Order: sequence, then C-alpha cells, then structure tokens
Amino acid sequence: MAQRQNTYFLSDFHLGAKYITDRISQERRIVGFLDSIKDDASEIYLLGDIIDYWYEYRYVVPRGFVRFFGKLAELADSGIRIHWFIGNHDIWIFDYLPKEIGLSIIDGERTIEINGKTFFLAHGDSVGKRKLSFRILRAIFRNKACQKLYAAIHPRWTIPFALGWSRNSRSDDEYPEYLGEGNEYLEEFAKNYNKQHIDYFIFGHRHIMLDKTVGDNSKLIILGDWIHFDSYAVFDGKEVTLKKYV
Repeated sequence: MAQRQNTYFLSDFHLGAKYITDRISQERRIVGFLDSIKDDASEIYLLGDIIDYWYEYRYVVPRGFVRFFGKLAELADSGIRIHWFIGNHDIWIFDYLPKEIGLSIIDGERTIEINGKTFFLAHGDSVGKRKLSFRILRAIFRNKACQKLYAAIHPRWTIPFALGWSRNSRSDDEYPEYLGEGNEYLEEFAKNYNKQHIDYFIFGHRHIMLDKTVGDNSKLIILGDWIHFDSYAVFDGKEVTLKKYV
C-alpha cells in the first residue's frame, strides 16, 4: 500500500441537482475518484456545495447519495480525515453526517498549516464583497429560528421547492468563465488579504478552474466543479496541483 501523504481538495459536486442529466452516473464517477485516492490520501477537504440540497431532519434522512455516503464512511473508517465545509447549497448539515460517517463539519473559513505551508480554505460564499441581497439571504438561511420554522414544513413541499429554486438559478448549459483581472471577488480578496502570509488560498463556489499567483507570492486555487470539469487539487507535501479526473 502506498504511503498516505497527499491532501485532496474538492468542491461543488452538487449531487442531486435537477439540472444534471444523469445524476447516478455523476455520483458513480465521484465515488470512483474517491476510491482511486484511498491508498494515498491522508486528508480530504470538501469545500462546499457537495450536495445541491440537504436538510437534516431529526428522525428522517433525505433519500439519495447512498453510494457517496458509503464511500465517505469507508474512507473515514480506514483512517482518512475528512473535513466538509458548508457551502451555500448544503447549509443545513447538523450532527447526523458527523456522527454517522465520522467527518468534521466546518461553517466558514479556516486557516490551517500542512507540512509547513499555510492554507486559507473556504467555500467562497463567505469572503470578499458580495451583493447585499446574497448576504441577507445567507443570514436568513443560517438563522436558528428560520431553520426551525422551515423544519416544521413537510419535506414533500420543502425538497421540491429547494431543488426547483436551485435549477432556476443555474441552467445545465451555463458554462463558468473567468471574469478577468479585477472582476473576480475571490481573487481580489486573496490579493488584499493582509492578516498573515498565506501560501495557498483555496476556494470553491465560482465553478471555474483557476491557478494563479496573487498578492505577496501566494497562490490562488479555485477548484472548478464536478459538473463541467471533474476537477480537484492535491497537495503532495511540497506544492498544490490543480487537476482533472480522467
């Protein structure tokens, strides 16, 4: 067995999204990738929007994703540390997945050190300049009282509503594009970050693949997605490489 020394970063699977034509094939492809790294991965960081919609009820589990959850459980049981950053689609993860699978849930951003390198990690919806309407909606979704009221509505109404909203906000032929210098808010955030030196800023959310030097010799990595690119980043202990799964 190969030595487990690699750290993997993935985001934006949007499992279960209505605009993905063959959702089962997509899930199998992701599971296939996770299986391919099980012998060399020490840690896996899932940087948000892993599921297109998830609400964790107290006594029931939403249908779907059994292959994916089973693979995560297998990896966690084998000793691989898995960290799931909440995105703007998979906001409502509470205690079921951490207890059942054995992963850690992170809401917001984190600065961590791996093998002497400093990483700033986030989904990407909580940093930089965002529209006021987005910030208000984000605050409502995270409000405990609103969550309790939402949970009181039967899932037969809430789940179709949420998936329909997601489908309307992103069409299946919407191909993500880099907006150019000065127009990418995650890039501007990384450029202007001055709290400490960061070797690697790694984000999801934007659905573009970007590997770029910013600021004081830092690297910005935007992970792409598993809708258009099947992309991920891997840190081998020396440097981060942005790749596609083929």
